This record gives sequence, C-alpha cells and structure tokens, in this order.
Amino acid sequence: MEAKFKIILILLSSFLAVSVANAEDSGLGQLFRERNIKGTIIISSLGGETEYFYNRARATKRFLPASTFKIPNTLIALDEKIIVNEKQIIKWDGKDRGWSPWNQDQSLETAFPISCVWFYQELAKRIGNINYLSHLDRLNYGNKKTGPGVTTFWLEGELAISARGQIEFLKKFYKEDLPYKKSHLQLLKNIMIVEKKPRYIIRGKTGWAMHVKNQYGWYVGYVETDQKVWFFAMNSDIGKKTDAVYRKEITMEALKVKGII
Repeated sequence: MEAKFKIILILLSSFLAVSVANAEDSGLGQLFRERNIKGTIIISSLGGETEYFYNRARATKRFLPASTFKIPNTLIALDEKIIVNEKQIIKWDGKDRGWSPWNQDQSLETAFPISCVWFYQELAKRIGNINYLSHLDRLNYGNKKTGPGVTTFWLEGELAISARGQIEFLKKFYKEDLPYKKSHLQLLKNIMIVEKKPRYIIRGKTGWAMHVKNQYGWYVGYVETDQKVWFFAMNSDIGKKTDAVYRKEITMEALKVKGII
C-alpha cells in the first residue's frame, strides 16, 4: 500500500511540474503589456516537456508568414535546383528598392539576413506555383495555400501559419526530419545564425506583414545551449514603424527571463 502511495505521489508531482511548465506565463505577458503591444510568444524545449507561452489563443491563430517563409523557401529553391549553393549570385536588375543593401547583386548568404524581397521573388518566379503547392503539402506547412500571386503569396496572399505551427516546423527542421538533403538543411542552418556566443547559438528570422490592413510581425527560430535546445515563435501587432523593434526585443528579453541565454 505504501509503495502504491509513493507511485501516486511521483505521478502527481510529475503532472504538476508539467502543468506549471506549460501554464500561461504572466511574466512573459508583462513584456508585452509594458510596451503596450498585443501579441503572443511560445518558448518550447525540443521534446516539449517544458514550454512557456503568453496568449494561447493567438498562438494557434494563423497569420501570413511574411519573411519567416524564407526558411522553407530557401530549402524549396535548393531542392528545385533553382540555386545551387549559398554563394550563387542573382544579378540585381538595377531597380531602386528604397534600401541600399537590397540594391545590389545577391546570394542566399547575403539576401537571407537582410530579408531581400526581390531576390526571393525571383526564386519564386523560377519555382512556380505548382511546385510550391507540392512542397507545402510535403512540409505540412501552415494551411498549405498560395493564392494568385506566386511572388507574393507569403507577403499578402493566402499562405498562413500560427506560432504553434512555426514551432512544429522548426523542430522538424532542427531534427532534419524534412524531405530535403542534409547538405541543404545544414546550409540553411549556417545562414540562419544571428548570434554566436560561447554558451549558446541563436538561429532565427524576422518577418513583417506590411501589405495588410492591420500589420504584424514575427521573430522565429531556436537557441542551442550547452544543455538544451529551445524553440521560439513570437508574433505581434505593428501599429507603427517603431513597434517593429519589439519583435526581437521581447523575444530576447523573454529568453533571458527564462535563463536560457
């Protein structure tokens, strides 16, 4: 009888620990409230045994991925042999895009970190809608829809994914559980690095849906530490240009608050 009681206590303790770890996090909510920003964030361990989040309802709502789609888009372009490696150049057409870093020849390793839209739109023209639909289905990415514009479907089209969906996709990507060559997955992991410290490496991508009535932004990615791998997906409203900075700011502060970095 005593042994059974101990087993029940152990199971109850484990259940409570998981429940607490996966409860709505008021501390993370405070990061949004003090900036007067509406949004959501999920921070999840690789196995999902520990998870912190704010705004569960929004975390399951689908939004345009905007430039976070450059993550799967890079893999798709490589798989379709539209571009062969991170250094292959696509020539700038000479049109001023309003930002000097975009107004030059680009490769994957230069275009990805600066979110060069024209570069990825050129890839999209060469990939084609039928191929995109096939890849989205294979990846089970978001709602797997494109829409009428092959060069804009992730910016103002029909493609949509939730913060929860971003986390699920990123975990598959990290584990290399996607239908793509390991060399292509590793290439993408290399160009996704945004911060490298002795204790951790952060890989990520921002996004900003600018061509919709109510604008919003993303910051998604993962952190590799000595002990664990943590995945994050942050989505927030952008009412004015200066709100865009909060995508990274809130995420980085959240990772610090949780002792991850």
